[in-house]
Parts: sequence; structure tokens; C-alpha cells
Amino acid sequence: MVVARHRLPHRPGTRSFPRVTGYSDRINHALAFAAKHHDRQVRKGTALPYLTHPANVAIILTRYGQDDDTVIAGILHDVIEDCVREGMTRPMLEERIGAKFGAPVLDTVLMVTHRKVDDDGVELSREERRIDYLLRLARASERARWVCAADKVHNGSAILADVRRTVDPDTVWGRFGGGKAVTIAWYSRVHARLAEVGFSAPIMAELGSVASALATFRDAEDVG
Repeated sequence: MVVARHRLPHRPGTRSFPRVTGYSDRINHALAFAAKHHDRQVRKGTALPYLTHPANVAIILTRYGQDDDTVIAGILHDVIEDCVREGMTRPMLEERIGAKFGAPVLDTVLMVTHRKVDDDGVELSREERRIDYLLRLARASERARWVCAADKVHNGSAILADVRRTVDPDTVWGRFGGGKAVTIAWYSRVHARLAEVGFSAPIMAELGSVASALATFRDAEDVG
């Protein structure tokens, strides 16, 4: 069987390269930047390097054909929230992201960062931070909503995988503040809120499936 090969148009005196989706120098730079700032961090309750999470978010966004700025924001989405360390204030870190990766990336990262204090500087409780996050999705850009959805798709899928492979699911649910019920409800709340603010991208079907699969564990307990 002869397989047809499609070539890109070629101009004399130039070299032609296929366009590679999901790779660029900027994406490489973002991965290196995230690796530096997530150094020694691991995923909750595991020995996995934390970088596996933003890397998977980037893969999900690339799978849906998102542009470099969106993919880079996905890679960096936890940097501000998790990595403000001694000697590096939040404004300093924000300035570094904006200078290195551009204002669109910085704006997107800020839109999907859980705030610890409100506009008046009052510290927010865990539930207040979640409510604040959901409320801000109404003002978030399409790019930020993509990052939010991809983040939850990976986190929720990772929880499902861990619960299904363990003999003691309580060890998984115990990793998260609020435990099983609050954790499961969070994914449904995010999916519902994204739909409410008009986000109807194809990834919503995948996020809905993840939220529904998590809900089966809650419902099974209710029935039992």
C-alpha cells in the first residue's frame, strides 16, 4: 500500500519544517521556570514531583489545540500560589512572570490563582477562597477558563486513578482539606460555574465526565 506524503510548500533557498503543535522555546522556558520554582515539591500524598501536574495541564491544553500563551499559563498556573518564598515577594514573582512570558500569560495566571486575602487585605478561609475563585471566573478570560478546566481535569483524573488503584481509598481522600465530600463537590462546583458563566469549550465534556466519575464514589457511600 502506498501512503501519500503531504509536504509543506517550499520556497527556493529555504528549509521547510513541519509545524509542531505543543513545542516552542517559550514552552521549554516555561517548563524550566516551573521546575525551578516547584523544586522539591511533590504531589499531595505521593512521591511524584509537583512538576508532573503543570506538565500534564500543558499536555491537556495542547491536546485541545490551545495556543502557546494558554499552554504556558497552564504550566505556570501554580507558581504564584505555591512558590512565593522567603526573599521573593509576590510582586517580585509577578514581575518576573510578566517580564519573561508577557502580560497575557501573567494576567491568565493571576485569574486562576486562589487568593489568600480579599481586596481589603482580609485573610480568607479555605471555603472563602474557593467561593472567591468561583466568583472571579465570571470576569476571567477565555484563556483563563481553559487553564482552570485543564487543571481540574488533571487533578480530578489523578484522584480517580489513585482511588481506583488503592486498597484504602481513605488514604487518598485524607490528603485534601475537607476530606472526601468537599473534594468531590469541588469538581462539580467548578464545572457548574464554568457552564454558568458561558464557557462551552469542548473540554467541558471531559471535565463533566471527571466530575461525574468522582460523584459515583460519594453516591455509592450514600447508598451504602
